[in-house]
Amino acid sequence: MTILIVHKKNPSRRWHLIRAREYAAQHGERLVLVMKDPTWEAEYADQIILADTGDVGEVLTAAKELAAAGQQPLHGVLTFAEASVPAAARVAAEFGLPSVSERTATAARDKFAMRSEFAKADDVPQPRFGLARTLAEARAEAERIGFPLVLKPVLGTGSMYVRSVADEAELAQYFDFLRQGAWQGFTTDPLYHQAMAAYDGALLLEEFVGGTEISVECLVVDGETRVVALHDKPLPTGPTFEEVYACTPTRLPADLMPAIEKATAAVHRALGIDTGGTHVEFRLRQEREPVVLEAAARLGGGPICRSVHLSTGVDMVGALLDLATGRTPVIEPREHPDAVGFWNIFPKRGGRLTAVHGVEQALADERVKELEIYREIGETLAVPPQTFQGHGHLIFTADGVDRLDETFTQLTELVRLETEPA
Repeated sequence: MTILIVHKKNPSRRWHLIRAREYAAQHGERLVLVMKDPTWEAEYADQIILADTGDVGEVLTAAKELAAAGQQPLHGVLTFAEASVPAAARVAAEFGLPSVSERTATAARDKFAMRSEFAKADDVPQPRFGLARTLAEARAEAERIGFPLVLKPVLGTGSMYVRSVADEAELAQYFDFLRQGAWQGFTTDPLYHQAMAAYDGALLLEEFVGGTEISVECLVVDGETRVVALHDKPLPTGPTFEEVYACTPTRLPADLMPAIEKATAAVHRALGIDTGGTHVEFRLRQEREPVVLEAAARLGGGPICRSVHLSTGVDMVGALLDLATGRTPVIEPREHPDAVGFWNIFPKRGGRLTAVHGVEQALADERVKELEIYREIGETLAVPPQTFQGHGHLIFTADGVDRLDETFTQLTELVRLETEPA
């Protein structure tokens, strides 16, 4: 039997592939990756099929050719990459494998379609929203929605080309830059041409929701939402919302958990997510009402799954593989989760990387569980909002949730990416 992973190069997904390789070996399955430009990923796969994962049709053709080769039947298909969710759903539909539907896969990626699905439901609180193709349209939408606003691409992930604007002057200053980046930055996205035809280069405008931000990491089993962990996100208050620091377990009052779990299940129903892993982001309006920002029909990116595993003991990658292959996962978080945080590493300013400081000292710290720098000296590093991810990550533990912020501050002062103008 063969497990097929539709993959997109991303160094923050190394742990995902390590766990997938271990899972396949444990269950006597072949692990096959479909991807465009493999390098280190080959270490974790029995076979790699070269294909442009930005093209759903090409991915489907690769899967059909794999099945036609007759080595072993296709047992499951999945992805860890945001852009590849529609392709994985298409392959699953073709072979009758467990997955979200193709419609759900698209709605979970197209942010205007997502907002529209939420609007049809009566139990999903969300910001006011609209589309604007020109500054004049943006001003009209701003009058209806109200300032401050959040401007964001219809496609994309990781807060790339996302920014809040406080007033009409900032709207005029940033609208054209963000609108152009929102499309020029995602030309290889599988939904690019479909979205461009539908929205004609428009930018999504949303009401800015104040309050604490959290992400909810879930597994959906036979339509039932199982909340595994909540990450607090203390830093992304704006204006560019880069995902720098997150930690778990949450420090929110226990009496908020039922409302958050109810809202998360409502989000899944609205999008039609009835199986798989999800990552749902909320802001707490007036620190009480969970208002959905976005939802992904995939596991959380970067070091989130590793953070959940260290904290709760739940292997979300293994559980997702169970669901993709028709098995029932065992989801038993420990009663008292450990305090874990992670840092997505950015330089202070963009430019050519000239030095990396503090790595050896950090690795000698027993609180540091994982540290990876993705870039090499001489590479040019972008900073938000022109990039969707950090240039490395650091995962750490602390002696209780009350020590997480202090530990984060100490470690961020130790590791540093030095750049010079490119």
